[in-house]
Amino acid sequence: MSTALRLQCAATVAIAAASPIAGQARQDFAAVEISVLPVQGNVYMLAGAGGNVSVQIGDEGVLLVDTEFAPLAARIMAEIRRLSSRPVRFIINTHDHPDHVGGNAALVELIKPTPLDPLQMIAHENALARLSNPAPGDAPTPPGGLPGDSYFTPTKDFHFNGEAVFLYHAPNAHTDGDTIVLFRESDVVSTGDLFVPGSYPFIDRARGGSVQGMLAALNAILAMTVPEAFAEGGTKVIPGHGRLCEEIDVAEYRDMVYIVTERIRDSIQKGESLAEVQAARPTRDYDPEYLSQAVTPAMFVEAVYASLVDERLTDGN
Repeated sequence: MSTALRLQCAATVAIAAASPIAGQARQDFAAVEISVLPVQGNVYMLAGAGGNVSVQIGDEGVLLVDTEFAPLAARIMAEIRRLSSRPVRFIINTHDHPDHVGGNAALVELIKPTPLDPLQMIAHENALARLSNPAPGDAPTPPGGLPGDSYFTPTKDFHFNGEAVFLYHAPNAHTDGDTIVLFRESDVVSTGDLFVPGSYPFIDRARGGSVQGMLAALNAILAMTVPEAFAEGGTKVIPGHGRLCEEIDVAEYRDMVYIVTERIRDSIQKGESLAEVQAARPTRDYDPEYLSQAVTPAMFVEAVYASLVDERLTDGN
């Protein structure tokens, strides 16, 4: 690597991504409606203002993946009660962003767990560490909102409501503490913000995210999904935000991330600066499908560029 490019790289590595979730937290929650979609098997999807909530129900109780924002807790709980009168036994947090965990404490107050009806809240240890020790400027986690159970191994599994539930850690992807949840019998995967159709991925560099980890996570999701016929049907995928999806949607998203990454890699090898790469618009043919206010093309390109610079500095090239 040339001295000039190395200096450019050193400046770029210091990027601290401005989280697009900050804008979501300023919504008019009074106007938000919670929609409920049957997915398949024991699983439903709740969509509102924050991240999608996955709900698994059965004779043993209710399991939730993510909790949206605190002001929506009562409405989320009301929809859960329309699906099941059983106690809520599990809450799984896919990562630590407030649009996915902001409702933790408020829902715990509504659930009112007891020794006879206990509640287990689970997250990867990196997500728990960030919730326990928020960065300067981040709001502290309210009492009762911290997961009491964390895992540090590549996977965690248990049996609930007649099916195996698998948790997979996706290292250094959207963040460094992402969890993918697979409901094996229902054939449903809940991805958190590792997959968000209709938007470029938010790679949270400040929380350990990288494009290499995002690609690995998307490939892991594809390894869990199976189409029924003609690339349709089969495994259902509940994304972090947006519509219910299938394997083909994840494959198209993975291909987009890979192609844009390779374009930027080629530009870096030619010695181009971040500004030059952004000006060349390596996402231009994908903008009609993935352009969003949450993650602009410039933000996505910046995060990919920084990830690849890190890789080159680590490799010593």
